[in-house]
Amino acid sequence: MTRPRIALVVLFILLAGCAGRNRPAPVYDARPARPPAAKPSVAKPAAAPAAPVPAAPRAPSSHEYYTVRQGDTLYSIALEHGADYREVAQWNQLEDPAKIRVGQQLRVKAPEHSQQVQVSGVRAPGRVEARPLEARPLEAKPQPPAREEPKPEAVTAAFAAQFIWPAKGRVLAGFAEPRSKGIDIDGKPGDPVVAAAAGRVTYMGTGIPGLGKLVVIKHDNGFITVYAHNREILVKEQQTVTRGQRIADFGSKLHFQIRKGAAAVDPLLYLPRS
Repeated sequence: MTRPRIALVVLFILLAGCAGRNRPAPVYDARPARPPAAKPSVAKPAAAPAAPVPAAPRAPSSHEYYTVRQGDTLYSIALEHGADYREVAQWNQLEDPAKIRVGQQLRVKAPEHSQQVQVSGVRAPGRVEARPLEARPLEAKPQPPAREEPKPEAVTAAFAAQFIWPAKGRVLAGFAEPRSKGIDIDGKPGDPVVAAAAGRVTYMGTGIPGLGKLVVIKHDNGFITVYAHNREILVKEQQTVTRGQRIADFGSKLHFQIRKGAAAVDPLLYLPRS
């Protein structure tokens, strides 16, 4: 190889080495990194207020209604619930008390809107003065004392002055609910049957099976007396009677009941001992 060629090769090698070492140095950004820009918040639309849920109608209570059974009459239903049969007929829009059917639902308690409410007169508005409200501590309501069931002696003493014996005779059969809801009194046919207490005759007739000619008297304090199996009835419905007044003639026997509202109670606890 000639010298000029050797020199040319050497020059080429040197130029190639210089070109490889002439790379640019890497550059690093020493400034602190900026946080990413926050996205603009979009306000959520306010939730619409929930529509008020209408209050469910009050379900009728079981003691307010009665389902007519085979053998029932409007008179017997009224007596068993301590009501006047006229009121039961009015509450149920019954024109004929004899027309009730088995399975029929009858109201046996007065509806709330039928109760009479006495409203006092309203005064005309006068000058109104603005006054601050006074903060008063809440007063604890006193707890009512526990109710004790009256003893038979206490019941007899409390009501012996109100009720008298409806007939003179010995007791044939005592109170044994539910088989017997009263007592049977012996006597002579035609003897007087008197009202055990003052009151109003709410029913007289033969509309309750098994009780014959019947008289029902309603008294104060929610009491009702029943006089069954009479030979003749001497009073009329809606008639006011006094205690001891003759209301019927004695039949074969007298079945006598005392009821406190719808509940039959033992008459011997309310009649005088003598």
